Amino acid sequence: MYRKQVRRRRAILVVLVVACLMLISISISEADDGPLHSVQTGVSTVLSPVGEGAGRALKPARDLIDWFDETWQARGENEDLRDQVAELRAELLETQDAAEKAGYAEKLDELMNDGGLTGYTPVAATVTSRSPSLWYESIKISAGSSDGVSRNDAVITDDGLIGRIANVTGGTSEVALITDGEGGVAARVAGKGPEGLVSGVVGNPGRLDLSLIQGEKDIKDGDKLVTAGFTTETGLASLYPADIPIGEVVETIPAEQEQREQVNVEPFADLADLTDVTVLTSGGG
Repeated sequence: MYRKQVRRRRAILVVLVVACLMLISISISEADDGPLHSVQTGVSTVLSPVGEGAGRALKPARDLIDWFDETWQARGENEDLRDQVAELRAELLETQDAAEKAGYAEKLDELMNDGGLTGYTPVAATVTSRSPSLWYESIKISAGSSDGVSRNDAVITDDGLIGRIANVTGGTSEVALITDGEGGVAARVAGKGPEGLVSGVVGNPGRLDLSLIQGEKDIKDGDKLVTAGFTTETGLASLYPADIPIGEVVETIPAEQEQREQVNVEPFADLADLTDVTVLTSGGG
């Protein structure tokens, strides 16, 4: 019984194959208006609306699939773009930092050489903290006695003088800024002008006051002040080397009656935004 079924199926398969070959041969050799082509066209016409309807019915599903695919693709592209932006931002910051350090080193080198500070050994340091008080301005830096720093060493930036070392530990130091209100700097107008004492203005950490020692000499807005760096016959010397830029005269108020002339000075260095500083060590021999 089983063998008969197998033979029957094989016979049917052979018949179908032969029929297909005959239809293909007839379709190829037949003219476009032949009966077989007519039947093919009719079947296509009948089934075409069914195919279009099925296509329209399935379009929302296809659109949904395409939307998910495009969304995931766009999300991946956005993540890649964010990564690229983060990398570029990091590279830009590194470049800016390197440029700032290079500029600082160049200006500092010019100040050391042209300002007559070649006898001092510069020690680089960074600011680690600052005093919140307006009455006593100070900062702490990342250099101490182990780096050769000593009490009363001058501290500068590439812009000029910022203060002196007040206290020292092995690895850190406290710097009393020139605006602290409790000290003074012997100064003179650049170009061998009148001399005086620069000190901080209590409650106004961004300004300095110049008290003229040689009061008979004129001083005007725009005059540049540098450290005097004096040494007396008795051996008394200024704490600061000579010719370090300090600031610029921004206002002069004439004396009234018994009051002295008031000279307001703006420091060259931005004392409210200090990051890198340099300590002048080893004396000026």
